[in-house]
Amino acid sequence: MQIYKLDDNIKKELKNNLLKRSPISYGKYEDDVKKIVEDVLQNGDKALFSYTKKFDGADIDASNLIVTKEELEEAYGNTDPALIDVIRKAMKNIKEFHELQKRQSWFTTKDDGVILGQRVTALEKVGVYVPGGKAVYPSSVLMNILPAKVAGVDKIYMCTPPGKDGKVYPSTLVAAHEAGADVIYKAGGAQAIAAMAYGTESIAKVDKIVGPGNIYVALAKKSVYGNVSIDSIAGPSEIMVLCDESANPRFVAADLLSQAEHDELASAILVTIDEKLAENVVKEIDGFLPKLSRSDIITKSLDNFGYVLVARNMDEAVDVVNEIASEHLEIVTKDPFATMTKVRNAGAIFLGPYSSEPLGDYFAGPNHVLPTNGTAKFFSPLSVDDFIKKTSVISYSREALEKIHEDIETFAKCEQLTAHANSIHVRFENL
Repeated sequence: MQIYKLDDNIKKELKNNLLKRSPISYGKYEDDVKKIVEDVLQNGDKALFSYTKKFDGADIDASNLIVTKEELEEAYGNTDPALIDVIRKAMKNIKEFHELQKRQSWFTTKDDGVILGQRVTALEKVGVYVPGGKAVYPSSVLMNILPAKVAGVDKIYMCTPPGKDGKVYPSTLVAAHEAGADVIYKAGGAQAIAAMAYGTESIAKVDKIVGPGNIYVALAKKSVYGNVSIDSIAGPSEIMVLCDESANPRFVAADLLSQAEHDELASAILVTIDEKLAENVVKEIDGFLPKLSRSDIITKSLDNFGYVLVARNMDEAVDVVNEIASEHLEIVTKDPFATMTKVRNAGAIFLGPYSSEPLGDYFAGPNHVLPTNGTAKFFSPLSVDDFIKKTSVISYSREALEKIHEDIETFAKCEQLTAHANSIHVRFENL
């Protein structure tokens, strides 16, 4: 990784470079995705199974699309019991955290007979997408299903691509079953997103689709948005570490590498006020790389989207942190809580030397589905709120409406909506 003195030019270069990773830059794939989505909309199962054969090499049809009880039992048998135990421990933490996010309906009344309120109801049917390409992500299964369960969603349908043998990763199935998926379909890619969005003969139409995926999945979610709700169009993973001279360079290097291994488009950025620390972190990275199993991917990630930035002071460092609005932000300073008060934009914040980012990925409890590519400026982590909807409730007595009916009529006439005005007026036309 190269060390840069932080200035306006490097900030501009950094932002422009990171934007190349954004899903909004995937336009060249949109036509292909649109054809797949349209095909599934028009031809249902026939198109879905054809694309599954084409892209996944698996012979899937209506008879073997849904994961069976026997396949689940086989998955448990092929999964390390120690991993199953860890999954259950992580589930407990994730559930407990998300339980604290639950909202209640509320009502307020006035003496003249006005009742106003908000009903909070869970979505009826949610689709969860789980990738099955370069890596296995049972942790993402938990993070997407458990908030929906806590919210009270009636039915949770999961889609994940099968291998050529028509089977799904055992740990993925175990995590889905433990978390409470109602139905698991062997379907992946843009075709699975389209199937959940519109419904086919074999796959249920859902109200919302959540979960990460590749470029095709991201663009398919974008394409079907409006017909269904989606969580977000997620970009590649990213981490930013903000630190001073008190940080352990070996810890910082390890944490930067933990995100760079996701894929070649992942970003890892160090921002520090200590140049010597920056140099030591780079040395530690060089030492770690040969020992890591995904070193080729990490190297490409760091070469293209890795930065070590040296700021003149902490205020300047925090400014770039807020400007980039990273998915994951680690703060390793003498007083990380005080530093955090200056940070406005980040998907998740990890404080202190022992709050490494993978703690959030797997175990702590807060959701690891986070806004990427600067969208932490206006988006939030996946939460229970993503699986509920709010309905306004309005009830006026005659007495309450009579006091203000002329005001409403005035407003309506101002907008030249005479039928609106009349709807109020007829209730008092005999006065």
